[in-house]
Amino acid sequence: MAEQRGDEQGTGDAREGGRDAGEPRRRSARPEEAHAWEDLVAAARRTVADGLVVGTSGNVSVRVGDTVLVTPSGVPYDRLTPDDVTGVGLDGRQVLGTLVPTSELPMHLAVYRTTGARAVVHTHAVHATAVSTLVDELPLIHYMAAALGGPVRVAPYATYGTDELAEHMLRALDGRSGCLLQNHGTVTHGTTLAQAYDRTAQLEWMCRLWLTASSVPGLAPSLLSREQLTEVEERLRGYGQRG
Repeated sequence: MAEQRGDEQGTGDAREGGRDAGEPRRRSARPEEAHAWEDLVAAARRTVADGLVVGTSGNVSVRVGDTVLVTPSGVPYDRLTPDDVTGVGLDGRQVLGTLVPTSELPMHLAVYRTTGARAVVHTHAVHATAVSTLVDELPLIHYMAAALGGPVRVAPYATYGTDELAEHMLRALDGRSGCLLQNHGTVTHGTTLAQAYDRTAQLEWMCRLWLTASSVPGLAPSLLSREQLTEVEERLRGYGQRG
């Protein structure tokens, strides 16, 4: 009888309500997720407008509860709509949407599983990527390295989208909120999407600054000491408006 029921419903292509039989039913986005998706799409479009990525080469994610909203793979950001919300659980299982999540999902999930981050921004920014091919750590060209937790490390190269790359990234991020990926790009995270994005922009600026200063023939840029950076870290703890 089981075989007859399978024949009646169709074999491997059986459908139920427009989806594969046995495929988990994905839920609708909650209001807070829909709002976070709007912010995520805006940030993804900004990475293109600010020249941090070309096409869809970077990706952005935001954590809402135990759900990670993430840009989908290979879809131009200007084409994303509210109906394209894409989300996964911390285990990587897709719970929102039908678009395939970014191929860099292992990196994003690794950050959320090991830190208190609520947003992650990954780019292929030109100056930062160039620096990643030259050094193992961004030289201390500016005190704003302190805003990323200290000297920015370069994670060794690994193929994109792999667990190996995610592991290299985590080691480079230890005690930091940003790092470079060798021959690849940048990763930053923050407690808000705005903070993660600002850290990305700051990292790209510092890389551009170091490349510019290093390009002057016959001269070498002065660099900060670790002690000077530590002093800045202390001052940054009281920086900004007090609520």
